[in-house]
Amino acid sequence: MSDEVLVERRGAVQVITINRPQARNALNAAVAAGIAAAVDELDEDDTLWAGVLTGAGGTFSSGMDLKAFMRGETPGIEGRGLCGITTTPPRKPLVAAIEGYALAGGFELLLACDLVVAGETASLGVPEVKRALVAAGGAAFLLSQRVPQALALEMLLTGDPVTATRAAEMGLVNRVVREGGALEAAVELAQKIAGNGPLAVAVTKQLARGSVDWTLAEGWAKNDELAMPVFVSEDAMEGATAFAEKRPPVWKGR
Repeated sequence: MSDEVLVERRGAVQVITINRPQARNALNAAVAAGIAAAVDELDEDDTLWAGVLTGAGGTFSSGMDLKAFMRGETPGIEGRGLCGITTTPPRKPLVAAIEGYALAGGFELLLACDLVVAGETASLGVPEVKRALVAAGGAAFLLSQRVPQALALEMLLTGDPVTATRAAEMGLVNRVVREGGALEAAVELAQKIAGNGPLAVAVTKQLARGSVDWTLAEGWAKNDELAMPVFVSEDAMEGATAFAEKRPPVWKGR
């Protein structure tokens, strides 16, 4: 993995950092490969239960690196979307820690995450129409699944960014924290998630995010198909046993 993406562990939480502060963490092929490899590790490692995606130097990401694009590079991964997560997000929960700008492709990475923590001075937006482009990394059709359609259309059609506070009022951001505090707050939130039963968390995410495409009948069928195996898992028995014995559970992910 290149130095343009840094990966560290904080207990059961993986922290992925886009590390191109000199370019406002613009997304190029190396960043895309690094993020894709990191989320593959997140999903495959049975000691990791949640992830955090952030950017170095006080900026999340300003979007696609246009200079790299002119050289023929793209930050897309075939079949997986932008940086390998917009079309196929990881199975385990991913929290975005936003400081500074999350614009264009950077905003679309935010939408691939399940929860968002933002510093109070952060600026979030999809300015593509200002350059006669379409937010084709997912924002044009996914944003209205996260916020009311009228608010999504205002962001998409004007191209104007919103503040972290406004994004929280819209329901796009979970928590607004002091400037510079987004990463620590996001890790704390991810650790809270990672403390729960990992099978239950993964299936709950799958049901919550998949339900937008299902009819009511399909939803109930998927609910039974995916949830019932969790109830007979080793972790479910451990959860009940730990509760009865008044001790912290020890999860195995099976």
